[in-house]
Amino acid sequence: MIYDISVPALLIFIVFVGFVLGLSFYFARKTRSASSYYAAGGQIHWAINGIAFAGDYLSAASFLGICGMIATVGFDGFLYSIGFLAGWIVALFLIAEPLKRLGKYTFTDALNATFKSRAITLTAAVSTLIVSIFYLIPQMVGAGDLVTPLLGLPHWAGVVLVGLVVIVIVASAGMTSTTYVQFIKGSLLIILSTVLTVYILKHGFTLHPDNENRTYHQFLTLSPEVTGGKVTNVENWKVVSQQEVKGKNFVKLEKDGVPRWFSLSEKDSVYTLKEALSIAEGNGVILYNGEPKSNQKFFPVGHLDKIVIDGQEMESSGPVGPARFLSVLGKSELVRFSEAKFTDEGKKVTVYYQNVTAGSDFMLPGLKYKIGKGASAWSRLDFISLMLALFLGTAALPHILIRYYTVKSQRDARKSTILAIAAIGTFYILTMFMGLGAAVNGVLDVESSNMAAPLLAKAFGVFLFSVISAVAFATILGTVAGLIIASSGAIAHDLIDNYLGWKQDDKKKVRAGKISAFVVGIFAICLGIAFKGMNVSFLVGWAFSIAASANLPAILFLLFWKKTTSQGIATSIVTGIVVSLAIILTSPTMWDRYGLDPANALHKLDNPAIISFPLAVLMVWIVSLMTQKTKPAAAIN
Repeated sequence: MIYDISVPALLIFIVFVGFVLGLSFYFARKTRSASSYYAAGGQIHWAINGIAFAGDYLSAASFLGICGMIATVGFDGFLYSIGFLAGWIVALFLIAEPLKRLGKYTFTDALNATFKSRAITLTAAVSTLIVSIFYLIPQMVGAGDLVTPLLGLPHWAGVVLVGLVVIVIVASAGMTSTTYVQFIKGSLLIILSTVLTVYILKHGFTLHPDNENRTYHQFLTLSPEVTGGKVTNVENWKVVSQQEVKGKNFVKLEKDGVPRWFSLSEKDSVYTLKEALSIAEGNGVILYNGEPKSNQKFFPVGHLDKIVIDGQEMESSGPVGPARFLSVLGKSELVRFSEAKFTDEGKKVTVYYQNVTAGSDFMLPGLKYKIGKGASAWSRLDFISLMLALFLGTAALPHILIRYYTVKSQRDARKSTILAIAAIGTFYILTMFMGLGAAVNGVLDVESSNMAAPLLAKAFGVFLFSVISAVAFATILGTVAGLIIASSGAIAHDLIDNYLGWKQDDKKKVRAGKISAFVVGIFAICLGIAFKGMNVSFLVGWAFSIAASANLPAILFLLFWKKTTSQGIATSIVTGIVVSLAIILTSPTMWDRYGLDPANALHKLDNPAIISFPLAVLMVWIVSLMTQKTKPAAAIN
C-alpha cells in the first residue's frame, strides 16, 4: 500500500514516546537493588498490576494481529481471541498463588524452589530465552509495520527504532518503569478500542465507503472472449499473457502502455475478468499495478459486494447496534483479497485477487483453518494443536509469570489475575468489531494485515489514527519491555548468578541485567527484520506452543504430583523445547520462508503443541518414576 506521512500522527507519536522515556528516567533514579530492577520490589498495587497484566498480554498479536486476521479470514481470526482469553482460566485457578509463593525474580526461581537443581536452572533459563525470543519476533514485525505509515520509514527502520527505545526503557529502570508503561498502554488501548468500535457501529455499512479520509477504488470487471479456457480477446485491451496458479487463471492485459492483472472467473458458463492488485519485481524495479510506486496506484481494499437488510439489498445501512452489525454482515457478501505468486517475463509477481465471500461463511470457522467441509486430517490436527497451545500457553509464558512477583501477596496475585481477565475479555470482544469493520470499510493493506486497526482508525479521522497508532506503538513497547526483562533475568540471575555461580552483589546483578537487555534487544531487532510480512498473531502462536510444551508440564507436575523429581522436570523442558522447535522449523510456513515449496515440507503441521505437549507430559512422568531412588520426591503444599 502507498502511505503518506501524517504530521499530526507524527507529533502525537513523538510526544508519547517522549513521555514513556521520561517515565523510565524518573524511575531509574529509584532503581538500586536487584529486587527493584527485576520485580519492582514487590510493591506494585494489585489494581495497577492487573491492568499492567492486560497491557503486557495485549501485545502486537492482540491489537494488530488479531484485528488483521479477523479482517482477512473472519471468525478464524477471532478464534485467537477465544484461545488467548481461555488460557487465563488456567493461570487463575492453577498458577497465580502458588507461583507467587515460590518465586523471587524469575520463572526459574519458582520451578527450582524445592530442588535447587542445576539442571532445572539451566533448562528453565534456556526455555525462558527461547519463548521470549519467539514472542519478540511478532512484536518487532508489528513495530516495523506500524512505523511505515507514521514516519514514512522502511520496515527495518521501524524495527530498529522500537528496539532502541525499549532497550532504553529496560536498561534504565527495569520492571518498575515497564509496569507503568504497561498500565498506561493497557488502559488507553481498551478506551480507544471502545471509541473505535463506537465509530464502526455509528458508520454502519455502505457499498462504496467514500469520504475525505479514504479512497475507494472501483475495481474493473470485464467480459472476455474465452476459447478452451484461455482468454483470446477483451474489448479495448491487449491480452499480453496468462498464468495458471493452483487452479486459478490470471490474465495480464495492457491498456495505454500499462499492464494490469485480472483473475478469470466462470459461473454458469459466463466468464468475467475481475481486476486484481499486483506487484511485479525484477531487475531492481518494482511496479505496483503496472506503474511506479510514485504514481500511488496501489489501493487499500476490503468492501461489501452486497448489503442485505431484512431480505432487501441496500446501498447502506445507517448506524447499527452490535447485534444488528453482526446480523447484517452475516447475510451480506464481502470481497476478500487472496494472494498468488508466480514468475512472469523473468519478474516475480504477486497478485492479490478478488474473492467474493458470503457473510455467513466469513462469520463461521473454515476460511483459514479447514475443520469442516473440505478439511483433511492434517488441517484438523493443526487446528486442534493451535487451540491447545493458546489455551495452555498463557499460564507458561515467562514474561507473564514474572508479573506475579511484583505484588505484595498471594491474595494480590489472585486479584490482579481476575482484573486482568476482565480487561482482556472486554478488549477481545472489541477486536471482533474492529476486525470486521476493517474488512468492509476499504482500509486493508493487502501487503500487511497487521495494519487493519490503525488504518480503520485513519478512515474515521487523522486524530483518531494518530492516537491509536501511538497507543499501538506503546502496546509493542510495553510487551517487548516485559519480554526483555524476562530474558535479562534468565541470563543475569538464572544463568550467571545461579547456574555458573558467579555470585554478585545487587549493583552487579542490575548491571548484568542491563547488559543482557541490550544483547537480547539487538537480537530481537535482527529477527524482526528477518520475519517481515508475517501476521503477528500467527507468529505468537509459535511462542505459545513452545511455552505450553516446555514449561507447563513442569509447572503442573511440580505443583500437583508428589513424585515429581528434578530430573523429570529438566527432561520435560528439554523435550518440549526440542520437539516443538523441530516441528516449527520443518513446517510448511518455514519451508516457504526458506524459499522452498511448502507442499514438500516434511509434514503438514504449523502448530506443534498437539505432539510436543503430550510428549513433555509423558517424559516428566516416566523420568520422575525412574529417578525416585536418585532424588526423593518433594511435595509442595
